[in-house]
Amino acid sequence: MSIVSKETILINAQVKTKTDAIILAGELLVKAGHVTPDYIDGMLAREETMSTYIGNGVAIPHGQFENKESIRSTGISVVQVRPGIIWDDDEPDERAYLIIGIAATNNEHIGVLSNLAETLEEESAVQELVHTDDPTVIIECLNRPQEEPV
Repeated sequence: MSIVSKETILINAQVKTKTDAIILAGELLVKAGHVTPDYIDGMLAREETMSTYIGNGVAIPHGQFENKESIRSTGISVVQVRPGIIWDDDEPDERAYLIIGIAATNNEHIGVLSNLAETLEEESAVQELVHTDDPTVIIECLNRPQEEPV
């Protein structure tokens, strides 16, 4: 089953702040039925306690443990911001170009985060996702099964 779909992807979003980007990522999850609207508040609260910027132009905002009741099903949203946005005022050179909202039931978030981290650690993969106009490219990349270690 796909955890990301065309309805949870926004190409070339026009946002100026990380708060706006987090809200947009959360709204995509709400629209797709993965979470209830109050999950967005949890995403914003999480960001206040700990930055969700993981480097390489990617941030992965998600709710807190307290928000687990707001999650209906596992899913991710992708907000592509081509000019990027400053994610941390203390690090103005670090910009987020892909904001990937995560909602996961039970402990599925561990697997989702692991797969995302592995997929997005390659700069070429991130660059492809930042510049594509085709949501299918994002879907195929983020739904790609990860190779088992040998």
